[in-house]
Amino acid sequence: MEVKNIAIFGRRNSGKSSLMNLLCGQQISIVAPVAGTTTDPVRKRVELEGVGPCNFIDTAGFDDEGELGAMRVSKSQKIASEIDMAILLFTGNLFGDYEKRLMELFKRYSLPVLLIHNQEDIISLGNELKSAIKAEYGIEAIPFSCSIIDADLLQSRVDALLGLISNKLQDCIKEENNHRDGILASLIKENERVLFVCPIDSEAPAGRLILPQVMGLRDALDNFGIATVAQPSQLPSIFPKAAEMQPATVSLTSIIATERLNPLGFNLVITDSQAFGEVAEYMPANLPLGSFSILLARQKGAFSDYMEGVKEIDNLKDGDKVLILESCSHKPTCEDIGRVKIPKMLSAYTKKRLEFVFISGLDEIPKSNYALAIQCGGCVATHKQLINRLTGLIERGLSVTNYGIAIAYIKGLFKNRNFQLFLEKLPPVKK
Repeated sequence: MEVKNIAIFGRRNSGKSSLMNLLCGQQISIVAPVAGTTTDPVRKRVELEGVGPCNFIDTAGFDDEGELGAMRVSKSQKIASEIDMAILLFTGNLFGDYEKRLMELFKRYSLPVLLIHNQEDIISLGNELKSAIKAEYGIEAIPFSCSIIDADLLQSRVDALLGLISNKLQDCIKEENNHRDGILASLIKENERVLFVCPIDSEAPAGRLILPQVMGLRDALDNFGIATVAQPSQLPSIFPKAAEMQPATVSLTSIIATERLNPLGFNLVITDSQAFGEVAEYMPANLPLGSFSILLARQKGAFSDYMEGVKEIDNLKDGDKVLILESCSHKPTCEDIGRVKIPKMLSAYTKKRLEFVFISGLDEIPKSNYALAIQCGGCVATHKQLINRLTGLIERGLSVTNYGIAIAYIKGLFKNRNFQLFLEKLPPVKK
């Protein structure tokens, strides 16, 4: 389940930090009458009923001033591209340029918005402004006050807000589910068999599976498929190679030969991109073989753009810059896929002197003349975060692809019969 991100926006001293503390039930953000108390975004994870884990984010005032203020505002603007819902606070019936700019920003990223007129106990929301907001944005502004003295009344108002937030997010989740397949994308049906080949090497996390492996197992169970998990070294006992079969077996009919090559009757095999070549050696000719990273890319990323963008690898020239996008921040190892293996593979495949630029997390991407961007699977990023980030690059005319798709292309797997069967079996991406 993806963690949902909810950010609170507004001018300085509009009550953003106070609301943050109330929604989280803890003293998370510093509250003071001094304008600009909140500088960098403040985050707190909470469990929201009906939704699950969510991050509440308190942002700096959108009307901040000066050189530092402009930097804070820029950070707040960037947050809008990374969240699933926005809460906009305004006070004193003041709904001006700042608020309108924020509403345009939210519209750009298709964000659901909760609009709150705070400090209602000081100045009430005027009917004329309320009607104008409703007419312009189709949203009811909610009267509220973070400083209600009656504790029970305040808690009831906070609970009501949490209920509204939950309802809006649940509606978004339903819409996402209608437009997004499970990670297996209906590749297996009830009682069909899928084999997950999961290498356990130095990059495998201790004591657990990586996210797409877990998602694949769960999706197989949800589809009432029969799932088997193995390591590459166990494949000889699962798929006897044709070359190792008895000579008499080779003369049998193709159906019997297929049964001997696939005695457990698997309908699909999914493995790690880096082990693709090794696993492909054991595949019967009619068995679809895909990878976890490609399934995750299809479910979370811009899959059609990835598949088209990977062809740009053949057009790379000496001196070209290749952008490597890592959604998480981690300490690179000697076997790091993004910082070590893919650069080596690309350089060897293209035989060109390439420059690699690495961006971790959701850090700002410096503007430059990149020839290609390669995005990781995005295990720790949300669908919206990935799409917003990649859309910005695509709009700049940059070709984008994905770790797993790039590896498959470099290793020649796009010409592999089993991989082709896998791609043919994938249903069209929902719009």
